[in-house]
Amino acid sequence: MKRILILLILCVSLSGNAQNVIGYWYGSGNISNGLSANNYLVELILKQNNTNVQGIMNYYFRNTFRSIKINGNYNQGTRELSLFNVPVPFYGSTSQMEVDCMMDLVATLRVARAGSNLNGRMVGRDAYKYTCPDIIFDLKLNEDAGNQDSILAALRNFKETHQVWTPSATDTLVAATIINRPVVNYVVVNQFKERQKEVAQQIVVEGDSLLVDFYDNGEVDGDSISIFVNDQLIAFNRLLSTKAVHFTLKLDPTREVNEITMFADNLGSLPPNTALMLVYDGMNRHEVRMSSSLQKNATLHIRRKKK
Repeated sequence: MKRILILLILCVSLSGNAQNVIGYWYGSGNISNGLSANNYLVELILKQNNTNVQGIMNYYFRNTFRSIKINGNYNQGTRELSLFNVPVPFYGSTSQMEVDCMMDLVATLRVARAGSNLNGRMVGRDAYKYTCPDIIFDLKLNEDAGNQDSILAALRNFKETHQVWTPSATDTLVAATIINRPVVNYVVVNQFKERQKEVAQQIVVEGDSLLVDFYDNGEVDGDSISIFVNDQLIAFNRLLSTKAVHFTLKLDPTREVNEITMFADNLGSLPPNTALMLVYDGMNRHEVRMSSSLQKNATLHIRRKKK
């Protein structure tokens, strides 16, 4: 009788676990046709309300990191999870040209004494079915991670990547003022040359002298940057916070386009390294959101308004 009771309790426990997909899932995915040796490392953080599922999907592929809000549903009868319209880099993408496949995730929850898994695949939507092969994956539930903590951490990570933040009156103090002159750091300069330069934005300014402020764009998490003007290092290892890293820039009149480039010294505790840059030209204020990684430098192009 005791053995039957234990088995009954175990079955009820497993059945209870099968009722939802709440939690932190992690694992890897591989292209179904075997044409790529690169896999997708996936973190899936889910919360559920009845059949509705929401959450965050973080994944890495080659040099790409993505943090994406996701929506879908979970069928408790079939234990099938469906997530819709997820942008995934095409397996043949290069660092110079990255192409997205729009895909749906279809997975089945499997619950066992050894742990819970989501087994399934990413399937290309109608316009991508014949060009984007399925991605087969197996995600494991992290029983040790607190579900609420994992979801909050994921939301913080998404906020770090996409937050729209503007300094208030209490955030206008200057943490550091940079004298705009060449400085020497051979390590930073050599790494700068090795990384790809990516144009984040282009602005047209009125004056030929600008005031520039850098702030941390998300939660202050230890992001540190070096700053280049027209490929010349003017500051290195500057910590980003709610207080500005400030300098004055006099545009080079011999150049059609002047550049300010942000080099990531690190990624802080919440990758990537993101900053809000404010540029004042005497007439207008420009807000530029920069995001640098250990592979790419974020660059602002500045053009002088023609009189």
